[in-house]
Amino acid sequence: MPGERRQGMVTCRICGERDAARVLGVCGPCIRNAWQEVRDAVRTAHRRSRAPLPSEPVRGSGGLTCTICANRCRLNAGDVGFCGIWVNRSGKLVNRSEPAQSGVVTWYYDPLPTNCVAAWVCQVERTSGFPGPARRPAGYFNLAVFPGGCSFDCLFCQNRHYHRMAVSAEPTATAEMLASAVDERVSCICFFGGDPSPQMPFLLRASRLALRVKAGRMPRICWETNGSMHPALLDSAVRISEESGGCIKFDLKAWDDHLHRALTGVSNRQTLANFARAASRARQRPDPPLVVASTLLVPGYVDEEEVAAIARFICSLDPEIPYVLLAFYPCHLMIDLPPTSRRLAEACLEAARRAGLVRVRLGNTHLLC
Repeated sequence: MPGERRQGMVTCRICGERDAARVLGVCGPCIRNAWQEVRDAVRTAHRRSRAPLPSEPVRGSGGLTCTICANRCRLNAGDVGFCGIWVNRSGKLVNRSEPAQSGVVTWYYDPLPTNCVAAWVCQVERTSGFPGPARRPAGYFNLAVFPGGCSFDCLFCQNRHYHRMAVSAEPTATAEMLASAVDERVSCICFFGGDPSPQMPFLLRASRLALRVKAGRMPRICWETNGSMHPALLDSAVRISEESGGCIKFDLKAWDDHLHRALTGVSNRQTLANFARAASRARQRPDPPLVVASTLLVPGYVDEEEVAAIARFICSLDPEIPYVLLAFYPCHLMIDLPPTSRRLAEACLEAARRAGLVRVRLGNTHLLC
């Protein structure tokens, strides 16, 4: 990143050549190639980022195992999971929100067309499409549903207020309240966050209620997720999106597992396995695409090598799956990094195309420097 250093960045303490975010002190290539030397720095960074929530998936001695997401926290009595949502209360695994069966969630009406990463392949903005005619954007809205809590801890998180929601377990709503927000102006629903993964049982129930109550004018239901939920929960989400004309958008943050652990605090193994699981159903409804992928181009960390590997993986499943490369803007603990450069974005775009993907594009191009 010559010529792009921002105040606060440091020289990588391993190689002494490349720039690094101060919170880690090491660059992307060194994380990939010298993991044992950087593990302590990574743990320190996530302790700083996550407090007062657990800084890594909880591994209590005995207790209950939460299977909602890939972290599989083992919770002794009174323990709160990594996500901040689930707790072992008197020997029972429960959502911390009150009243019982509610969720930590908020929402708003986002006028169509939105800046959704899948907008370029979505039929909600067309006059016809699956499963029936779509309502025109003018005067209609996306119900943007923001669950508190997350199964990852991204050091560059761009929606950090999920953390405050998880810590306080507020605000809350019942599935019935959320479903009732789907009025005649709502053309689609998108669950993002944070991440939907820790609260999938609640969000799936709200989705089914919304589709049942609004029968005859079915809203398209989409998920924007890191993909770490239990495979059975993923199957339910994919089925709802498939039937309603929506999609599931996977944020594939990195290919190398060590780099993924450094940037997000956890492994990407379940995400990749779940992506392959969802992709196996993509050809059952090719238009509009059922599965969409995106990657944030984090300068110095998520580079051409990472994108090429992710693109080859996607292509091995289905070269028609849409893939969006998103420009990075400095946030949270990586505030010292520069925005994504046009040079990096174009190099990653070409790498994805060389891998064989048919539908690739750059998103958030207004952020490129």
